[in-house]
Amino acid sequence: MPPVISARSYFIAFSTLVNKEISRFSRIWLQTILPPAITMALYFVIFGNLIGPRIGKMHGFDYMQYIAPGLIMMSVITNAYSNVVSSLFGAKFQRHIEELLVSPMPNLLLLMGFVAGGIARGVVVGVVVTATALCFTEIHVEHWFTTLAVVILTAALFSLAGFINALYAKKFDDISIVPTFILTPLTYLGGVFYSIDMLSSFWQTVSLGNPILYMVNAFRYGMLGVSDIDIGVAFAVILAFCVALFALSLWLLKRGVGLRT
Repeated sequence: MPPVISARSYFIAFSTLVNKEISRFSRIWLQTILPPAITMALYFVIFGNLIGPRIGKMHGFDYMQYIAPGLIMMSVITNAYSNVVSSLFGAKFQRHIEELLVSPMPNLLLLMGFVAGGIARGVVVGVVVTATALCFTEIHVEHWFTTLAVVILTAALFSLAGFINALYAKKFDDISIVPTFILTPLTYLGGVFYSIDMLSSFWQTVSLGNPILYMVNAFRYGMLGVSDIDIGVAFAVILAFCVALFALSLWLLKRGVGLRT
């Protein structure tokens, strides 16, 4: 008969994994937290100061104000994804993931621990990038609940995506293929720098197939109160992707895909 494990033991296991993930990226903050702030500052200088005045206002906002939510969301997406994919693949490569697999820690808590670490890094970087944005433009949050909910759900979604990528990755090159050829194009075409109202009807329809468009617009609605997408539809899309990737991640863990040889 297997031993009975208390809820407190599960909590200790989960919190230990989360603390490990947070200390991992905070310990090397010069590589994980500072670069996004510098990158976003360059975006504001180039697109905001140099190109923005030629574009003019967009939905009643200065161009720099309009792109600020998209740039913040882009940093959250990138860092939440990178944190989990690099952490899990590193654990596989160094073979200390086996210690977690043989422990009585359930797959659910294992998954949630990695995802919580990704959310933490995404939120921390989002705050840092927001502080950077305030140096270039004014930001007034119109809907706090929507803003926070979108940030957390989006960070969770891409943490799950990074988890799945790391499970399938067999070498270091495999963890850079998805960000380079899928994540980056979708992000740049997700309405970060423009409104889809500027596109022709055909390309507007094509853009609706990009899930990042819904996240960027939901976050922009939370901060500025404007969106190209119905906010209810945006939340439905984000939640649907979160549930689907969460279920897929648990199923892959149960089957031991990428973890058992």
